[in-house]
Amino acid sequence: MKKILLAAGLLTAVASQAQIKFDPSIPVNDFAPATVVMPKSPLQMQVLFIGGHDYVQTGMNDSTLSKQWHDFIGFTEDPNSNDLGWVTINHERIEANDKIGDGGGMTSFKIARQGDSLVVVPQTLNDGREGKFFNIDFSTTGETGMNCGGIVGPDGRIWTAEEWWQSSNAQIYAGGQGFRDTSDFTISNSGLSFADGQTIKRVENLNWMTEVDPINAVAIRKQYNWGRQPFEGGAIASDNQTVYLGQDATPGFFTKFVATTPGDFTSGTLYVYKHDASGSKWIAINNGSMTDVLNITGQAVAAQATMFNRMEWFAIDPATGKVYFTETGRDNPAGRWADEHAAGAVHSPISMARAMAQGTHPDSSDYWDYYGRVVEYDPATETVSSFIEGGPYLPVADPQSYPTNHLSNPDGLTFMEINGQSYMVIQEDLNGSSFGRVPDGESNRFCELYMYDMSDANPTLAKLKRITGVPAGAEITGARAIDGNTLLVNCQHPSSNNPFPYNNSLTFAISGFETGGIGLFEEPSFDGNGFQIYPNPASRELHFNETSDVAIYDVNGRRLNVYREVKLIDISHLNAGVYFVKNANGDVQRLIVE
Repeated sequence: MKKILLAAGLLTAVASQAQIKFDPSIPVNDFAPATVVMPKSPLQMQVLFIGGHDYVQTGMNDSTLSKQWHDFIGFTEDPNSNDLGWVTINHERIEANDKIGDGGGMTSFKIARQGDSLVVVPQTLNDGREGKFFNIDFSTTGETGMNCGGIVGPDGRIWTAEEWWQSSNAQIYAGGQGFRDTSDFTISNSGLSFADGQTIKRVENLNWMTEVDPINAVAIRKQYNWGRQPFEGGAIASDNQTVYLGQDATPGFFTKFVATTPGDFTSGTLYVYKHDASGSKWIAINNGSMTDVLNITGQAVAAQATMFNRMEWFAIDPATGKVYFTETGRDNPAGRWADEHAAGAVHSPISMARAMAQGTHPDSSDYWDYYGRVVEYDPATETVSSFIEGGPYLPVADPQSYPTNHLSNPDGLTFMEINGQSYMVIQEDLNGSSFGRVPDGESNRFCELYMYDMSDANPTLAKLKRITGVPAGAEITGARAIDGNTLLVNCQHPSSNNPFPYNNSLTFAISGFETGGIGLFEEPSFDGNGFQIYPNPASRELHFNETSDVAIYDVNGRRLNVYREVKLIDISHLNAGVYFVKNANGDVQRLIVE
């Protein structure tokens, strides 16, 4: 799969053209080295939906080009037909659009499996729209914007998250390029008695979670009782009653909504997390009036709640019920949360431990958080801890010794169950290129998707398995497993200089995990002495039996890449063909890439 993506220019090899140890060329006709074969990847990639290229249905016999900036992916299973179900795609970018509606938005479409491929199923909706791709109509909820993350409930219900905090009507108007209607908005048909009939500023109708109907491609309600927050993501527990929510802000506060009745989210209690509280760590806050829900951050500070550094996506491990969220980090956050700390809010134990290790305090300008992490919350103990830290820390990122895995600013997060085993899926959205987030000299903030086997209780960066990356300029996001074999992924805002279709935001599927794809987690095995290579076709990696400098030469003996002090290398940039691999001792093996 990665080879297919690479053919379109999606990845670049992290290797250098060294000038020592390895000759620019080697003879290839006067010896017969041992041969290693890298089989074709068992993972297959398929593009499903291309932003700015595919048309969405906006009315009866009316369509327009879809919006771009694909982010969250929702999936709602269809139990009543042979089709798989409905896919919902967020469009994060705010723009004025007469047909789709101003702001951000969503697209809905249905998929089915046909042989080894997925197909988009033509539909006729209840409102008469016909086609394959449908704009989700948000007109009844006052439109939507900044559609970033979201929630897939345990029963397939879908919420979209409005992320970037909006502070004024002038900001959302954006000189006529954003929300052109900035008149006050009167809430109706939300099913929330304190909200219906209330008139609020247009800007105050943004930054909510909004439930949508993916089958009929219409919005249902803004979830005003969950509070106005700079939402990135959330997750609903298997009880279909407990909703975990987070803020993409510094400080970001961890909130929880508990419905009075499972499945009915129009009534319930809202809480904010305070890790050092006596008794329960969840402090109830008010959500019974518009005044209350418009001031969630103020209530959190007053409750002396725990502060995090940009909370992003949430996911719950179905095997354990533990909650995970990405804390993507901000390089130097001191100026962003010092005031809230002075007002009573508290730093998380994770931030305090990191600051202590740095010999400073989170409120100090010296405190850094370049790489972020994945945080684990255990509902049984109500404690948070760092599940895996990003990094490693690299003040200098020499391309010749760049690590095989470098996790930077995790953002998207989900779980995939493959053959009964749970795997965490982590997606990057790099905040910068300094401190080793990319090798020195590399300008593209290359974002990757990793998987982690949750049966291993001791996570390390080395145990992450890289699955794929995205084109120049793009963020990798939205990953959603539709079953144990296929993962849907979004490529968001790539460079317009990339070749089609990778110059557009797009949704693609990676399939084959239940068969050969599980080989991603195979441990290499070696038999005998001397220079040995173990190929992993799923990960597109070559493993060596010892750490060494190695070079790759083409079929004509010309040097292509040099790697320093490595025990494995990623060769997903190599096209099918014959190559030679040479180590520092001069040992050579022929490599056939199928």
